[in-house]
Amino acid sequence: MIKINLLPHREEKRKQLKSNFYSLLLLAAIIGAVIVLVIGAIFSQQISAQTDRNNFIKAENSKLDEKIKEVANLKQEIDALKARQEAVEDLQGDRNQPVFMLDEFVKLTPEGVYLKTLKQEGQRIVFSGYAQSNQRVSDFIRNLGSKSLWMYKPDLIEIKSVSLGQGRDAKRVVEFSMNVGIKRPREQESAAASAASASSPAVLSAVKKP
Repeated sequence: MIKINLLPHREEKRKQLKSNFYSLLLLAAIIGAVIVLVIGAIFSQQISAQTDRNNFIKAENSKLDEKIKEVANLKQEIDALKARQEAVEDLQGDRNQPVFMLDEFVKLTPEGVYLKTLKQEGQRIVFSGYAQSNQRVSDFIRNLGSKSLWMYKPDLIEIKSVSLGQGRDAKRVVEFSMNVGIKRPREQESAAASAASASSPAVLSAVKKP
């Protein structure tokens, strides 16, 4: 006997497929939402951790800035103390400066040169005098520039020929005026130390030669 199913099985099957599709679609949406929430939570945690690290770096930078300011203030205080110390040393050394200067002038003034005025202006000495010839003035300038331990950079201001005396006693001489820089004791000691250090390699090489 042949059985014939007259029920609308195709529509039922179609409804079942739609139901399964919607179920799978809902499941996929739920899984997608869960994945999005999990990834969002991970990103949020990473952002929070990075924010904490950034805040830590900012706090440490602020501490470093404070330390840098303290170091800068200490450096300024040290520089100020050094400046005061140098000022005190200069005051103490300047008391003996006139003695050194006069001794240098006595040693370095060549024969035939007569000094008539001598005046200190800051760290330079302005002086004038008479000389028998221009050559004597040149020798004087050379002595001050190369042989003096306390004076440097002599600068000739004026030189001219004048007549001294009257009648038969009148003589033609050279009148000059110049200035020269003077070193403070600490500057002189520094220059002497530099010269000694510069000459020491030459001395050592000379000793090593057979």
